[in-house]
Amino acid sequence: MAALRKWLFTGLLVIVPGVITAWVLSWIVGTLDQTLAILPEAWHPDKLLGFHIPGFGVLLTLAILLIVGAFASNFAGRTMVAWGDALVSRIPVVRSIYSSVKQVSDTLFSESGNAFRTAVLVQWPRDGVWTVAFVTGVPSGEVAGYLRDEFVSVYVPTTPNPTSGYFVLMRKSDCIELDMSIDAALKYIVSMGVVAPPDPVALEAAK
Repeated sequence: MAALRKWLFTGLLVIVPGVITAWVLSWIVGTLDQTLAILPEAWHPDKLLGFHIPGFGVLLTLAILLIVGAFASNFAGRTMVAWGDALVSRIPVVRSIYSSVKQVSDTLFSESGNAFRTAVLVQWPRDGVWTVAFVTGVPSGEVAGYLRDEFVSVYVPTTPNPTSGYFVLMRKSDCIELDMSIDAALKYIVSMGVVAPPDPVALEAAK
């Protein structure tokens, strides 16, 4: 009986990660394949080849991103993007949504941005209880005017879904900066502490 239980859990350890990974990849590919809808029906790979091959939407999405990025990197492209931003900024309601999303995307994807570059250890949701969080910036404007000490903006993700969480302002002195990478911190959070990041001191000693 003990051997059967051992085999069962060993099988789960082998199969579950593969099944979940395949499901996530299938969802991503299926979602990106929907971009093929922008092409004329006669140009769809299914029509040209006579059978369905998943993944062409991924290639189309990458091609669109590269083309748009290359165009927006030159003077004419930057001018058109600025005109588009000015046009959207004149539309009520839409401008508030667009400007907020653009500011977030500019912060996240900019090479010079500091958002989500540093993992920190903070006490949350009360003193004595610790969790891993990410520094997203520093307070500014009216908010900064009310804060006397040096504060940082911190995102505290939930487990096991780090896409939801809490935005809080904390004293910089209350945040312990970690040496672990963002990827390692995310694995630590998603795994609910099961996949612990390696000790940097032990890694240095091993070298």
